[in-house]
This record gives sequence, structure tokens and C-alpha cells, in this order.
Amino acid sequence: MARCRPRCSKADCKQWTKQNALLLATVAGVVLGVVLGIAMREANLSKLDIKYFSFPGELLLRMLKMIIVPLIICSLITGVATLEGRASGKLGLRTIIYYMGTTLLAVILGIVLVVSINPGRYGRNSVSSGSNDLQVEPVDAILDLIRNAFPENLVEACFSKIKSVRVPIMVDRNVTMIYQINSTAIPGGATTVPVKTNTMVVEKEVVGDYKLIIESKSGVNVLGLIVFCLTFGLIIGKMENEGKILVDFFVAFNEAIMRIVYIIIWYSPVGICFLIASKIMEMDRPEEILTQLGLYMATVIVGLFIHGLIFLPLLYLIFVRKNPITYIVGVSQALLTALATASSSATLPVTIKCLETNNKVDRRVVRLVLPVGATINMDGTALYEAVAAIFIAQSNNIYLNFGQIVVVSITATAASIGAAGVPQAGLVTLLIVMAAVGLPAEDIELILAIDWLLDRFRTTINVLGDSIGAGIIAHLSRDDLKDIDKEDPKVPRKGTDNFGYENEEDTHV
Repeated sequence: MARCRPRCSKADCKQWTKQNALLLATVAGVVLGVVLGIAMREANLSKLDIKYFSFPGELLLRMLKMIIVPLIICSLITGVATLEGRASGKLGLRTIIYYMGTTLLAVILGIVLVVSINPGRYGRNSVSSGSNDLQVEPVDAILDLIRNAFPENLVEACFSKIKSVRVPIMVDRNVTMIYQINSTAIPGGATTVPVKTNTMVVEKEVVGDYKLIIESKSGVNVLGLIVFCLTFGLIIGKMENEGKILVDFFVAFNEAIMRIVYIIIWYSPVGICFLIASKIMEMDRPEEILTQLGLYMATVIVGLFIHGLIFLPLLYLIFVRKNPITYIVGVSQALLTALATASSSATLPVTIKCLETNNKVDRRVVRLVLPVGATINMDGTALYEAVAAIFIAQSNNIYLNFGQIVVVSITATAASIGAAGVPQAGLVTLLIVMAAVGLPAEDIELILAIDWLLDRFRTTINVLGDSIGAGIIAHLSRDDLKDIDKEDPKVPRKGTDNFGYENEEDTHV
């Protein structure tokens, strides 16, 4: 019996290696970092030597922090401005509501899970939040959110934010005179004369009232920048021809920033290697770190599966009243592509083809909802960022109060709008969420070792959310699309679009 020959040729293997070069480099960096760290532990290097050893990893962190402000400004303005130009009427409104709603739902789910499971319970450091030193009430934290949403100075918002602190008012209540008898020497003699002295002691008493002190705190005011950029993007998007020059400027600016992000991401395997190695060398109890990472990874994956396999199909069932399993099977090729490439942008042509060919979704809805979704709808990324930020706080024994939890939810939702559809770009937006609540950016190295794997799962959920959204919006918009067909039934719908697929006349709504 003749044996079957493998179909994979050298050319195919070479092409696969080229397509997955970043994945292979990241995995190699993780493995090499673990091996190098274990081997270097035997050298018993000093803290100073370890700091020098981790310098390439420090460069990675500095580059990631460098890109935060321009990434917020460019990606949000570009995403909202171009969306406003492409989305129109009820179809665009439904798209925005669906994306914002599901993203916020994912963030809330992630926060509930990470607070309940508490994966960072084995804290490495005895660090307390600076907000615990003085009294901070939820109402003050919420008012701080509103204050920071409207910064007095945009330049100042790039490096400082507002924080209010309640300080108890104390008044002088009692004055006590304390008399003491001291011996004073007489000049030229050996005897002493007792002298009576008095000391006044003022007793202060809290009157039960507080004064509010508003002070600046070092750190990027992410919320203020997000609010301004969203507003600015909406305005120039509505200005049409008058605002076109601004839109074109920020589109080009955003493209340049994305290319810088791409360079940083390609450097990340080197930085990850040295960060992991130095972290292993610093560990006093490695088993605790491994337990933390295991619980953290389980929390993220459980959250993604609940959102992707329960919440999103349930929404489809409620609005469309059809079997969501059949619909998901129709986009299985796109989901597998997202799992392999970890890029929602690279998966976009496959997702479009699956929805139009397999699930028979109206082409006009698909061409609006999916490109916009690949830009602003990042359910999996938003959930991951919320879980990761709170996990890092837990691992440092930093208590996040109610207001800070609200900041995490709002910032994770907004930052996911600016998440680039490229592999591991969520690391950059995670720093935005961490900066919003004052978490140490250096502790992102805790999760770098497994981020490459979680990135694939959250990208798959991002693509699934886009796909289900297209199905729901197409169903809700079916009457509006029929009216458009009646008003102008002879509109040509053939040709080739930007994604390389032939546009055929729609026979379904």
C-alpha cells in the first residue's frame, strides 16, 4: 500500500513561517526569557546587575509609554471622524449603540470576574493605594471623573490630572497651661534657683466637617483626552468638505503612528525576553507568580468565553429570533483566521466573505458594520484590559476604590476604540487604562509572558462580536433597506470594492 505523501511543500512551510513570524518570535522570546532567567538565577546577581541586565526590556516599556498620547489623539479622532462620514441615519446609530453597549457589557463582565476570582491575591508587595491615606468618598471620585473629563488645559492633561481629597476641619478647643519648675544656675555660684516656666498646649478637635482640596496628580489625564478627541472627531466628521483637510491630516497622522506601533511590536520579543528573564531572577517565591498568572489567564479566558458563547449569541437570539449556533458556524472560517493571525484587520476580508456568502447578510450592512467594527468594536480587548489593570493592582496589594473602578470601566471602553487591529496592540491601550488609575506601568511585565496567547482569544471574540452585530443590525434595518430599494431600485451594485470582492446585486435583505 502506497503511503500518502504530505501535501505541505517547502514553499508552503516558508510562506507559513513568514506569515507567523511575529508569533514565532514572541514564543521564542518567552521561552528564551524563561530559560535565561532560570539559568541566571544561579549567578546570584545583585539588584543593580539585574537592573542593568533588564535594560532592553526597559526600552520596550519606555517605547510603549511614549506612544500613549499620540495613539489616543490620532486613533480616536480618526475612528470617530471617518465613522461619522460613513455611517448615516438609523443604520449608523444602531451600529454605534450596539458596539458601545456590547463593549461596556464585556468590561463589566471582566470587572465582576476579576474582583470575584481575585487572581492577584498572592500580592508581591505590601503597597497601599495613595487614596487610602486620606478619606475618599465615592461622590468625590465620581466628581473627579467629571472634572478630569473637561481639563482646563489640554497640554497639562498630557502629564497631570485632578484629584480631590477630603481633609477634616480642626479647630482649637482647649488651652492648657502646664507649669514646670526648672533649676537655673546663678552666675559665679554653685547654687541654683528654682524658676517657674509655663508651656501652652493647644488641643485641636474635629468639628465634624470637611474641606475639599483639589490638587494635581502626576499622570496622563486619559479621560480628558478621550472626551476631547471624541468630540473633536465628531465635529470635523460633520463638517464634510470644510473638515476634510483635518480628517485627512489625522488619517495620515494615525497611519504614521500605527507604523511606529508596528515597529515597537516587532521589537517586543526582544524586550519580553529580557523582562521575563529579569523578573525570574528577582523572584523570591516563583510558585506564587505562576499561581497568579494561572488564575489571571483563567479569569480572562472564562470572561471571553462567557461573553462570546453566552452573551453575544443570546443577543442574536433575542433580536433576530434565529439559531445563533448556525450563524456562528457560518463565520467559523473567520474565527479560525482571527485565532491564527491575532489581527481583526487581517481577518476583515474573510469575515466579509463569510457573512455575505454563508450567512446571506445584506452587503450594504456588512460593508458598513464590519470595517467600522474592526476599528472601534473591541469587546475582547476591552474585557482583557479591565481584567489586566485590576489584576496588576491586586498583585501589588493596591486597593481600587469605587471611583477608580468606574475609571477602569470607562477608560477600557473608550481605549478599546483606539486599539489597532494588529497583533498585541492591546498592550499599548492597556497602558492607557493603567495610567488612568495610577498603576505602575512597569508591572505590565507580569503578563507579557502569556499575552501572545490571550491576544488570539480576545481577537477571536472581537471578530465574533463584529459578525453577530452585522446580523442583528441587518435584521433591525431590513425595513429601512427595503424603503431604499423602493426609492431607487436601479442603483448599480456591481463592481469591485476595497476588499477585493466582487459586488453583486443584493437579492436578500
